[in-house]
Amino acid sequence: MNCVYILYSISIDTFYIGETVDIEKRLEEHNTRYYSTSFTKQVTDWSLYHVIECDSRVQARKIEAHIKRMKSKKYIQNLKKYSEITEKLKIKY
Repeated sequence: MNCVYILYSISIDTFYIGETVDIEKRLEEHNTRYYSTSFTKQVTDWSLYHVIECDSRVQARKIEAHIKRMKSKKYIQNLKKYSEITEKLKIKY
């Protein structure tokens, strides 16, 4: 299943947003620095913060882009806190 995932690193107090079909594999790749040019290579303490299950890859990419455009930690925290925001995104995209 396609999903948007949000990772959090406590050591750099930062979120990372991505999309995938295999969240467990993707998290392992981020924490083992599999992507040598990725932003996530900085640290190895990424943890799964929030997942949004999507109907398609197209929907996942649109939701991912929307969250990134917001550029807001508070928005990401509210996504996790208030499920209705996630539901509205899924309807919109």
